[in-house]
Amino acid sequence: MTQKLIIIGAGMATGRMLEALVEADADYDITLINGEPRGNYNRIMLSPVLSGEKTFDEIVTHDDEWYKLHNVKTRFGCFVQNIDREKRTVTTDVGEALAYDKLVFGTGSNPFMIPLPGHDLEGVIAYRDLEDTQRMMDLGPDQNCVVIGGGLLGLEAAAGMAARGVDVTVVHIMGHLMERQLDEAAGYLLRKALVDKGIAVKCSANSKEILGEDGRVKALLLDDGTELPCDLLVMAVGIRPNVKLAQDCGLAVGKGIHVDDQMVTSDGDVLAVGECVEHDGAIFGLVAPLYDQAKVAAQTLMGEQTQFVQKKLSTKLKVTGCDLFSAGDFADGEGREDIVFRDPGRGVYRRLVIENNAIIGAVMYGDTADSNWFFSLIRDKTDITEMRDTLIFGPAYQGGTPLDPLAAVAALPRDAEICGCNGICKGQIEDAIATGATDLGAVRLTTKASGSCGTCTGLVEQVLAVTLGDEFVMPAAAATCGCTDMTHEDVRRMIKSQRLTSMPAVWQECGWKTSCGCHVCRPALNFYLLADWPLEYQDDPQSRFINERKHANIQKDGTFSVVPRMWGGITTPDELRAIADAADKYMVPTVKVTGGQRIDLLGVKGEDLPNIWADLNAAGMVSGHAYSKGLRTVKTCVGTDHCRFGTQDSTGLGIKLEKELWGSWTPHKLKLGVSGCPRNCAEATCKDIGVICVDSGYQVSIGGAAGMDVRETELMVQVATEDEAIDVIKAVTQLYRENAKYLDRIYKWMGKVGLDWIKERVEAEGPALVDRFELSQSIYRKDPWAEHAQTKADRYQPLANLSLEAAE
Repeated sequence: MTQKLIIIGAGMATGRMLEALVEADADYDITLINGEPRGNYNRIMLSPVLSGEKTFDEIVTHDDEWYKLHNVKTRFGCFVQNIDREKRTVTTDVGEALAYDKLVFGTGSNPFMIPLPGHDLEGVIAYRDLEDTQRMMDLGPDQNCVVIGGGLLGLEAAAGMAARGVDVTVVHIMGHLMERQLDEAAGYLLRKALVDKGIAVKCSANSKEILGEDGRVKALLLDDGTELPCDLLVMAVGIRPNVKLAQDCGLAVGKGIHVDDQMVTSDGDVLAVGECVEHDGAIFGLVAPLYDQAKVAAQTLMGEQTQFVQKKLSTKLKVTGCDLFSAGDFADGEGREDIVFRDPGRGVYRRLVIENNAIIGAVMYGDTADSNWFFSLIRDKTDITEMRDTLIFGPAYQGGTPLDPLAAVAALPRDAEICGCNGICKGQIEDAIATGATDLGAVRLTTKASGSCGTCTGLVEQVLAVTLGDEFVMPAAAATCGCTDMTHEDVRRMIKSQRLTSMPAVWQECGWKTSCGCHVCRPALNFYLLADWPLEYQDDPQSRFINERKHANIQKDGTFSVVPRMWGGITTPDELRAIADAADKYMVPTVKVTGGQRIDLLGVKGEDLPNIWADLNAAGMVSGHAYSKGLRTVKTCVGTDHCRFGTQDSTGLGIKLEKELWGSWTPHKLKLGVSGCPRNCAEATCKDIGVICVDSGYQVSIGGAAGMDVRETELMVQVATEDEAIDVIKAVTQLYRENAKYLDRIYKWMGKVGLDWIKERVEAEGPALVDRFELSQSIYRKDPWAEHAQTKADRYQPLANLSLEAAE
């Protein structure tokens, strides 16, 4: 018989437990209760949300559709008031009593707030959830923030706000930052890097009082008399397991909720997972053991024999762009000795702590590529006697000479942990590869390895390389151009997170090696800036290719082609007469019907362009943008107007789409097709975006190609109305504009991010994407031919007429 399962708390541990139950088709009627007005999301990714690198929607792990699909009842924005273990009921703060057979606590932890005078002032917050993140995001670049706490969470908060231009000061009571993970030398390097990024850091600083004015924070007073003005004060000084609810209902509680190896509490029908748990005297804050607990709890609920085992953990982090690693015990002690390596030029520091010919601790800063190898030596207590002289240089140098860098990965046993966040070992990745997962994306989808923080991505790729041999090509992140070492993706992230709204700002903040870019990077930067900041950035014609500067395609003899727009492939006798008259007047040698249902006038002289445009404008025709990285055509069939097989007005929809999208700039050219029935006469299934009309509505698919690559589109969604189809297409176009690499067609972009990700984003933030698209179109939905013919015609005249003879 189906049992009732109630889960309290929608954190990362309960989210992973839910996934395990759903995947196993466990026979439970599940209700999820959460105090936050939302479901499960990746809490460790709040920092990229704060810095502007991600949106909240991107870190949601389970959306409303997921809960609905898997029949999980939800009570969000709802708190548990009482638990009656005898009656086995849970009562919420709105008076709803819910019966359970099994109950799981996932109540997480509470941020510790130092009880300083003034801690209850408005503007004093913790850093724990989306609301806290939003408070920090609301600060402007002219405001100040003080962060108390120099641990990971405090530094991430400081870095995120600094990325938004906020003036941030970190106050830390200890002598160096992140003292639990780093030694003093690594802490110094981290502090130096933060100061270089504009973050003030005060270590060995003791907070005395929070000063306020009219009930709101205005400054932090240190015990040496220093006042640090602030508009917001963030406390990030630690967490404590949230045990109050468990305590109130009589469960055994210590530092956390007591659980056994099966994650069962002192009540056999009640389990607990996550940061609220105490197991064998230990409490937990890192995500890897929480995921292990989630897996064990799910197996326990399904009656399987299982056991949670605490593992030796390493910490591999990226703080404000600085790679850090620590593992084991690196405190000074009798009988211990250090091996230290420093490279000041690269900002690299390594320290190994040796005892009894084994590594017992390691700290690394700047270069953590070999961290997994060092951690395996610590965990396995490997005797390092034979490799002591070269040990600090990593696995590639054992034996005194550089070896194959993949040799260390090949030597790892199958149970070696590769992805700490998700508890994925080498053997699981090898098994996934054996069943057809032959690239990083497929491995990530199948196993979740590298799918959380991403720091193990390189190691996963090495396992792929070792397993597949020559069949696997290690992806290399290509730099944008010779002016920078940054990839296109890096540059886009900087433009967004740092609010860079001009090319000089990009060159300065991203450390361009040249004074003003080159012919490769300038067109890309021009597009990224106008796509991300349409109101703030003014299009730079000199950063465009010749065709886009001239608003016509240059031909091999130096003449140009002129293609007026024909909405949805429809024209009129008057338009045809105007085209014929223009061809005669300007002696156009070739008039050709294109594959995009338009007419191309080939061989127009450059100096004649403004005049031929003016004549076509007078007949009501505008630029067809046949030269642009933007919307080219929307090809249609006749649909229900004339065809006996047509199911919808494909021509009418094509015209509407073209009038909505024309003028928009995109990473590469954009071609659409709308077919009135599945016979697909408009060839919609090989376009960037295609619509197939059916009796019940409109099938929107994306990612087709019919050039050097030939690809069929993949179905994204089916909708019932024209308006829905138009909005979906606007949303996916804007998502493409905001995220794709310059010169990537939609099918290449889709190959990188995955169709599922595109569908999720469009579904989650469709209206917002449409709004941003319309904002951009308010600038760019205009006819450049008319503008140039009226105000810039002189630019098209030759600099000199060399056929004239000089006067005597």
